Amino acid sequence: MELSLLGRTGLKISRLIFGALPMGPLQGDLSVEFGAELLRKAFDLGINFVDTAESYGTYSHIKEALKGNENRVYVATKSTAHDFSGMEASVHRALKEMALEQIDVFHLHAARTRIPFEERKGAFECLLKCKEKGLVRSIGISTHSIKAVRDAALVEEIDVIHPLINKEGMGIIDGTAKEMMDAIAFAASRGKGIYAMKALAGGYFMRDAWEAFNYVKSSPYIHGVAVGMVSFEELKANARFFSEEEISIESMGQLQKEEKRLIILGFCKGCGKCVKACPNNALRLVDGKSVVNPEICILCGYCNPVCPEFAIRVV
Repeated sequence: MELSLLGRTGLKISRLIFGALPMGPLQGDLSVEFGAELLRKAFDLGINFVDTAESYGTYSHIKEALKGNENRVYVATKSTAHDFSGMEASVHRALKEMALEQIDVFHLHAARTRIPFEERKGAFECLLKCKEKGLVRSIGISTHSIKAVRDAALVEEIDVIHPLINKEGMGIIDGTAKEMMDAIAFAASRGKGIYAMKALAGGYFMRDAWEAFNYVKSSPYIHGVAVGMVSFEELKANARFFSEEEISIESMGQLQKEEKRLIILGFCKGCGKCVKACPNNALRLVDGKSVVNPEICILCGYCNPVCPEFAIRVV
């Protein structure tokens, strides 16, 4: 597995990063045992970086996978906390629930177009304190916003940026794929570690996965690509591709699976919380119910945790 330095963090990460969102209860809902087994297989294949978040519900999977593991594995997580106390609770929860002494990268989750270090000043200050104490090694943001990438590039204390980027720019909230790539190049020139999300746009580009992966992977400014995986077949096919091995027709077929989609169940009460949480404007209220536009939904998972009725599913 090819390795790359993540900016100036000192972390030498695998180009293929294990994205933990799809195996959690928001999507695939894998058992802790199976999820841990899948992660351990990923470690054996040379993947040494796991990307998760507080809202993904996968800390227990990662904790189990790391038990007795002899490979050096880096973990990134995220929190949507806005104030100091909320972020402090998030950091300690992550450390406890994954049985870690230090989080390698801790992100402000879902930073939007306003400068996230102002609108979430308390949470950012908490991460700075946690870094001083050694609880957090690197501070980052995850975002769908070009402006947030450019803003973060100018903040010395930000070490890592986790941007959304794919070949058609699906899910970018304030511009095009080219504009995001330009912002990524600028951030990398400032020494930021960059690892990408949504190269397949939540499965939208599954049928031309190799072209979609190549668009992101070929950028010299992107140090790794987080990809969600829920089966051994997916894992092996992706590992072959990121290891520059010849890909067989059979391996390619493992990724040509039926695309997933987001559904709103009938007991939705139309509170609108999911609509406000969606960064891509893929949700709206119609006749008192939430409705999804599948043409622009990228299965980012931001809507699911805020639904008080648990009426949102990915199938």
